[in-house]
Amino acid sequence: MKRPIGIIDSGVGGLTVANEVIRQLPKESIIYLGDTLRCPYGPRRKDEIKQFTFEMVNFLLDKDIKLLIIACNTITAYTLDELQKNLKIPVLGVIQPGARTAIKTTKNNKVAVIGTEGTIKSNAYYQAIRSIHPKISVVSQACPMFVPMIENGILKGPEAVSIVKESLAPLKGKGIDTLVLGCTHYPVIKELISKEMGTKVKVISSGIETAREASALLDLYGIANKSNNSPEYKFYTTGEVDSFIQLSSQIFNKPDNGTFEKVELKTLIK
Repeated sequence: MKRPIGIIDSGVGGLTVANEVIRQLPKESIIYLGDTLRCPYGPRRKDEIKQFTFEMVNFLLDKDIKLLIIACNTITAYTLDELQKNLKIPVLGVIQPGARTAIKTTKNNKVAVIGTEGTIKSNAYYQAIRSIHPKISVVSQACPMFVPMIENGILKGPEAVSIVKESLAPLKGKGIDTLVLGCTHYPVIKELISKEMGTKVKVISSGIETAREASALLDLYGIANKSNNSPEYKFYTTGEVDSFIQLSSQIFNKPDNGTFEKVELKTLIK
Protein backbone atom coordinates (compact mmCIF):
# COMPACT_ATOMS: atom_id res chain seq x y z
CA MET A 1 0.00 0.00 0.00
CA LYS A 2 1.55 3.28 -1.16
CA ARG A 3 -0.28 5.50 1.35
CA PRO A 4 2.10 7.30 3.74
CA ILE A 5 2.84 6.81 7.42
CA GLY A 6 1.88 9.85 9.49
CA ILE A 7 4.03 11.03 12.39
CA ILE A 8 3.12 13.81 14.84
CA ASP A 9 5.08 15.58 17.56
CA SER A 10 4.91 18.78 19.57
CA GLY A 11 8.05 20.00 17.76
CA VAL A 12 11.24 18.68 16.19
CA GLY A 13 11.95 15.88 18.68
CA GLY A 14 9.82 13.36 16.82
CA LEU A 15 12.31 13.55 13.97
CA THR A 16 14.43 11.15 16.03
CA VAL A 17 11.62 8.61 15.57
CA ALA A 18 11.08 9.57 11.92
CA ASN A 19 14.77 8.96 11.34
CA GLU A 20 14.45 5.39 12.59
CA VAL A 21 11.29 4.79 10.57
CA ILE A 22 13.00 5.99 7.39
CA ARG A 23 16.07 3.85 8.16
CA GLN A 24 14.17 0.65 8.99
CA LEU A 25 11.34 1.07 6.46
CA PRO A 26 13.04 2.51 3.35
CA LYS A 27 10.08 1.81 1.06
CA GLU A 28 7.58 3.77 3.13
CA SER A 29 6.56 7.37 2.47
CA ILE A 30 6.41 9.66 5.51
CA ILE A 31 4.37 12.72 6.41
CA TYR A 32 5.67 14.44 9.54
CA LEU A 33 3.92 17.26 11.40
CA GLY A 34 5.63 19.15 14.23
CA ASP A 35 3.63 21.72 16.19
CA THR A 36 6.63 23.97 16.83
CA LEU A 37 4.41 27.05 17.15
CA ARG A 38 2.80 25.72 20.35
CA CYS A 39 5.72 23.67 21.67
CA PRO A 40 6.37 22.61 24.43
CA TYR A 41 3.33 20.54 25.32
CA GLY A 42 4.68 19.27 28.65
CA PRO A 43 3.48 22.16 30.86
CA ARG A 44 0.09 22.45 29.13
CA ARG A 45 -3.28 21.31 30.46
CA LYS A 46 -4.61 17.92 29.41
CA ASP A 47 -7.51 19.44 27.48
CA GLU A 48 -5.12 21.69 25.54
CA ILE A 49 -2.87 18.76 24.66
CA LYS A 50 -5.84 16.76 23.40
CA GLN A 51 -7.20 19.70 21.39
CA PHE A 52 -3.87 20.36 19.67
CA THR A 53 -3.36 16.65 19.04
CA PHE A 54 -6.73 16.18 17.37
CA GLU A 55 -6.01 19.17 15.13
CA MET A 56 -2.74 17.56 14.02
CA VAL A 57 -4.34 14.15 13.54
CA ASN A 58 -7.12 15.62 11.39
CA PHE A 59 -4.51 17.31 9.21
CA LEU A 60 -2.77 13.98 8.61
CA LEU A 61 -6.00 12.07 8.08
CA ASP A 62 -6.76 14.49 5.24
CA LYS A 63 -3.47 13.30 3.71
CA ASP A 64 -4.82 9.71 3.68
CA ILE A 65 -2.24 8.19 6.04
CA LYS A 66 -2.40 4.44 6.68
CA LEU A 67 -0.68 4.38 10.10
CA LEU A 68 -0.27 7.06 12.78
CA ILE A 69 2.83 7.22 14.98
CA ILE A 70 2.61 9.52 17.97
CA ALA A 71 6.27 10.50 18.28
CA CYS A 72 5.72 12.42 21.51
CA ASN A 73 5.56 10.94 24.98
CA THR A 74 3.24 13.63 26.37
CA ILE A 75 0.74 13.17 23.54
CA THR A 76 1.00 9.39 23.87
CA ALA A 77 0.29 9.55 27.60
CA TYR A 78 -2.88 11.61 27.22
CA THR A 79 -4.42 10.62 23.87
CA LEU A 80 -3.21 7.19 22.71
CA ASP A 81 -6.12 5.14 24.09
CA GLU A 82 -8.72 7.53 22.69
CA LEU A 83 -7.09 7.67 19.27
CA GLN A 84 -6.74 3.89 19.08
CA LYS A 85 -10.44 3.51 19.88
CA ASN A 86 -11.70 6.14 17.44
CA LEU A 87 -9.43 5.99 14.39
CA LYS A 88 -9.88 3.42 11.63
CA ILE A 89 -6.12 3.10 11.12
CA PRO A 90 -3.49 1.61 13.46
CA VAL A 91 -2.09 4.07 16.03
CA LEU A 92 1.29 3.56 17.70
CA GLY A 93 2.72 5.52 20.64
CA VAL A 94 6.26 5.65 22.02
CA ILE A 95 5.74 4.78 25.70
CA GLN A 96 5.13 1.03 25.45
CA PRO A 97 8.13 0.50 23.11
CA GLY A 98 10.27 2.57 25.49
CA ALA A 99 9.06 0.61 28.50
CA ARG A 100 9.86 -2.72 26.84
CA THR A 101 13.32 -1.48 25.90
CA ALA A 102 13.98 -0.46 29.51
CA ILE A 103 12.90 -3.87 30.81
CA LYS A 104 15.19 -5.65 28.35
CA THR A 105 18.12 -3.35 29.19
CA THR A 106 18.19 -3.15 32.99
CA LYS A 107 20.34 -5.63 34.92
CA ASN A 108 19.61 -4.53 38.49
CA ASN A 109 15.91 -3.69 38.02
CA LYS A 110 16.45 -0.02 38.84
CA VAL A 111 15.21 2.27 36.07
CA ALA A 112 14.86 6.03 35.84
CA VAL A 113 12.63 7.91 33.41
CA ILE A 114 13.09 11.55 32.44
CA GLY A 115 10.49 13.50 30.50
CA THR A 116 8.34 16.59 30.31
CA GLU A 117 6.16 17.64 33.22
CA GLY A 118 3.11 16.25 31.43
CA THR A 119 4.64 12.84 30.77
CA ILE A 120 5.98 12.46 34.29
CA LYS A 121 2.71 13.68 35.85
CA SER A 122 0.78 11.10 33.83
CA ASN A 123 2.77 8.27 35.46
CA ALA A 124 2.52 6.46 32.11
CA TYR A 125 6.03 5.00 32.08
CA TYR A 126 5.79 3.75 35.65
CA GLN A 127 2.52 2.00 34.86
CA ALA A 128 3.79 0.60 31.56
CA ILE A 129 6.97 -0.81 33.08
CA ARG A 130 5.40 -2.16 36.27
CA SER A 131 2.49 -3.76 34.40
CA ILE A 132 5.02 -5.94 32.58
CA HIS A 133 7.63 -6.35 35.32
CA PRO A 134 6.28 -5.50 38.83
CA LYS A 135 9.68 -5.98 40.49
CA ILE A 136 11.39 -3.15 38.63
CA SER A 137 11.92 0.03 40.65
CA VAL A 138 11.07 3.16 38.62
CA VAL A 139 12.26 6.67 39.49
CA SER A 140 10.74 9.54 37.49
CA GLN A 141 12.19 13.01 36.97
CA ALA A 142 10.73 15.92 35.00
CA CYS A 143 13.23 17.95 32.98
CA PRO A 144 11.18 20.96 31.83
CA MET A 145 14.20 22.92 30.60
CA PHE A 146 15.26 20.35 27.99
CA VAL A 147 12.62 20.84 25.28
CA PRO A 148 12.87 24.67 25.14
CA MET A 149 16.66 24.33 25.10
CA ILE A 150 16.56 21.90 22.16
CA GLU A 151 13.89 23.82 20.23
CA ASN A 152 16.11 26.91 20.55
CA GLY A 153 19.06 25.01 19.09
CA ILE A 154 21.13 24.94 22.29
CA LEU A 155 22.54 21.44 21.81
CA LYS A 156 26.09 21.82 23.14
CA GLY A 157 28.38 24.22 24.97
CA PRO A 158 28.51 25.49 28.57
CA GLU A 159 24.83 26.48 28.77
CA ALA A 160 23.62 23.08 27.57
CA VAL A 161 26.01 21.25 29.91
CA SER A 162 24.84 23.37 32.86
CA ILE A 163 21.15 22.72 32.16
CA VAL A 164 21.72 18.97 31.82
CA LYS A 165 23.75 18.82 35.02
CA GLU A 166 21.13 20.73 37.02
CA SER A 167 18.21 18.73 35.60
CA LEU A 168 19.76 15.31 36.26
CA ALA A 169 21.16 16.06 39.73
CA PRO A 170 18.20 14.45 41.58
CA LEU A 171 18.94 11.09 39.90
CA LYS A 172 22.49 10.85 41.13
CA GLY A 173 23.07 8.24 43.84
CA LYS A 174 19.83 6.38 43.12
CA GLY A 175 21.65 3.24 41.96
CA ILE A 176 19.92 3.12 38.57
CA ASP A 177 21.55 1.28 35.68
CA THR A 178 19.09 2.32 32.97
CA LEU A 179 17.79 5.77 32.05
CA VAL A 180 14.83 6.08 29.69
CA LEU A 181 14.67 9.22 27.57
CA GLY A 182 10.94 9.70 28.01
CA CYS A 183 10.72 12.48 25.45
CA THR A 184 11.58 12.18 21.77
CA HIS A 185 13.46 15.48 21.93
CA TYR A 186 16.00 14.12 24.38
CA PRO A 187 17.99 11.81 22.04
CA VAL A 188 19.27 15.01 20.43
CA ILE A 189 21.29 15.63 23.62
CA LYS A 190 21.84 11.97 24.47
CA GLU A 191 25.62 12.40 24.47
CA LEU A 192 25.43 15.14 27.10
CA ILE A 193 23.03 13.09 29.21
CA SER A 194 25.20 9.97 28.99
CA LYS A 195 28.30 11.89 29.99
CA GLU A 196 26.54 13.40 32.99
CA MET A 197 25.09 10.07 34.19
CA GLY A 198 28.35 8.14 33.77
CA THR A 199 29.35 4.88 32.12
CA LYS A 200 27.43 2.66 34.56
CA VAL A 201 24.07 3.98 33.34
CA LYS A 202 22.69 2.82 30.00
CA VAL A 203 20.74 5.63 28.30
CA ILE A 204 17.97 4.43 25.97
CA SER A 205 15.31 5.95 23.75
CA SER A 206 12.21 4.45 22.18
CA GLY A 207 12.85 5.41 18.55
CA ILE A 208 14.42 2.14 17.40
CA GLU A 209 11.81 -0.02 19.12
CA THR A 210 8.95 2.17 17.87
CA ALA A 211 10.12 1.77 14.27
CA ARG A 212 10.30 -2.00 14.76
CA GLU A 213 6.74 -2.07 16.07
CA ALA A 214 5.59 0.10 13.15
CA SER A 215 7.06 -2.48 10.80
CA ALA A 216 5.21 -5.26 12.62
CA LEU A 217 1.91 -3.34 12.41
CA LEU A 218 2.32 -2.79 8.67
CA ASP A 219 2.76 -6.53 8.20
CA LEU A 220 -0.07 -7.40 10.60
CA TYR A 221 -2.58 -5.20 8.78
CA GLY A 222 -1.21 -6.01 5.32
CA ILE A 223 -0.52 -2.36 4.52
CA ALA A 224 3.25 -2.37 3.92
CA ASN A 225 4.39 -0.79 0.67
CA LYS A 226 5.44 -3.57 -1.71
CA SER A 227 6.10 -1.36 -4.74
CA ASN A 228 9.54 -0.24 -5.88
CA ASN A 229 8.51 3.39 -6.34
CA SER A 230 10.66 5.96 -4.56
CA PRO A 231 9.12 7.00 -1.22
CA GLU A 232 8.14 10.61 -0.55
CA TYR A 233 9.03 12.52 2.61
CA LYS A 234 6.99 15.56 3.56
CA PHE A 235 7.71 17.59 6.67
CA TYR A 236 5.26 20.16 7.99
CA THR A 237 5.67 22.65 10.81
CA THR A 238 3.29 25.15 12.39
CA GLY A 239 6.23 27.46 13.13
CA GLU A 240 8.98 29.02 11.06
CA VAL A 241 10.21 26.77 8.26
CA ASP A 242 13.81 28.04 8.22
CA SER A 243 14.42 27.33 11.91
CA PHE A 244 12.65 23.98 11.54
CA ILE A 245 14.95 23.00 8.67
CA GLN A 246 18.01 24.21 10.55
CA LEU A 247 17.16 22.21 13.65
CA SER A 248 16.16 19.14 11.64
CA SER A 249 19.57 19.12 9.97
CA GLN A 250 21.15 18.76 13.40
CA ILE A 251 18.87 15.87 14.33
CA PHE A 252 18.99 13.62 11.28
CA ASN A 253 20.11 13.35 7.69
CA LYS A 254 17.32 14.95 5.69
CA PRO A 255 16.22 12.86 2.70
CA ASP A 256 17.25 14.35 -0.64
CA ASN A 257 13.64 14.23 -1.81
CA GLY A 258 12.21 15.66 1.41
CA THR A 259 10.04 18.80 1.28
CA PHE A 260 9.43 21.29 4.10
CA GLU A 261 6.37 23.49 4.48
CA LYS A 262 4.63 25.69 7.04
CA VAL A 263 0.95 24.98 7.73
CA GLU A 264 -1.88 26.46 9.78
CA LEU A 265 -3.99 23.92 11.61
CA LYS A 266 -7.77 24.23 11.67
CA THR A 267 -9.16 24.90 15.13
CA LEU A 268 -11.65 22.17 15.97
CA ILE A 269 -14.94 22.84 17.71
CA LYS A 270 -14.77 21.37 21.18
